[in-house]
Amino acid sequence: MAVACAQIIQWIEQLAPKRLAEDWDAIGLQVGSPAAAIDGVYVALDLDQQVIDGALAAGCQLIVTHHPFLFKPLKALRWDQPQGALIRTLVAEQLQVYAAHTNLDSATGGVNDVLAETLGLQEVRPLADDRAEELMKIVVFVPLAQEAMVRKAMGDAGAGQLGDYSHCTFRTEGLGSFLPLPGAQPFIGQTGVMEEVQECRVEAIVRKSQLSRVLKAMLKAHPYEEVAYDVYGLVNRGPAQGLGRYGWLAQSMTVEDLVDLVKSRLSIPALRWIGRDRQRIVRKIALCGGSGMSLLRPASMQGADLLLTGDVKYHEAQMALELGIDVLDAGHYATEQPVIAALCTYLTRCAGEAKVPLTVVPHRQNQDPFTFW
Repeated sequence: MAVACAQIIQWIEQLAPKRLAEDWDAIGLQVGSPAAAIDGVYVALDLDQQVIDGALAAGCQLIVTHHPFLFKPLKALRWDQPQGALIRTLVAEQLQVYAAHTNLDSATGGVNDVLAETLGLQEVRPLADDRAEELMKIVVFVPLAQEAMVRKAMGDAGAGQLGDYSHCTFRTEGLGSFLPLPGAQPFIGQTGVMEEVQECRVEAIVRKSQLSRVLKAMLKAHPYEEVAYDVYGLVNRGPAQGLGRYGWLAQSMTVEDLVDLVKSRLSIPALRWIGRDRQRIVRKIALCGGSGMSLLRPASMQGADLLLTGDVKYHEAQMALELGIDVLDAGHYATEQPVIAALCTYLTRCAGEAKVPLTVVPHRQNQDPFTFW
């Protein structure tokens, strides 16, 4: 049984909500239909002919990329141009293309958290723009016999997501009462007779962005004609989210040793270093996968000893020297590539929890356009 593309998109956007994307970004389903039947997902950093070939060979109908394939508006669609040729192939092969870009950068468990985990950083926090989402609490009253069904529907729609745990709820039993008026069609009881029913109060936390979906699922599963439920706004907020991360190495080390660690963990032969002393001791590390030099000053203000990122320009390197913060440029590709395996693991877990068959395949060919001589 194939999975609807819309369902996979829902899973991705539970991990990386669209609200986390920068205003200038182009994310979401870029080619295809949300109604398409999907047996396999192919995950890559970029979309090119090799990725399309890989997806077709693996029997995948959905390609998920980090970098948007359609970033700027098209002024022409020509088969003799590289992008036009790719679009023609995508349409002919009925492939769907979805992009999760800066929303995946900022998301908890996204590009930067995966990079921090790869390096073994501890006590990791967002470096800039805390975009933690508002949280709501749903409370609904359900007959005991239908409580499990309603609770599952809410959890499947995203309620009760707390860190690495899903379907988190609290419930208590009590006595509900109601009087069906003329015109009512009660699930329990009869018109004009006061009814008392053993009910369960079920409550769960839900992200504000998922509230409508959870309410819809709850109301669909609930047996009552008129459902008694409450929605509360909470002062506490969701997990901290935002661009970049900072954290601490398990133990202090020299810049030289950190360079060796980064090269080993990211499987790269070389990187660029901006600093003055290779034997300088560092422990508090800031990072941003891809192009992260816009976070140089926030990293310095946080007291980071070093910033790990990619795409460092000449004058940005000069600024780092002036601020007294070391920088490691490990490249755009190498600092983002680790998220591909993590995203595959996540989607595989989602499919397993939903008990639906889905093949998730990472693109394994190196897409880094740079070669070190």
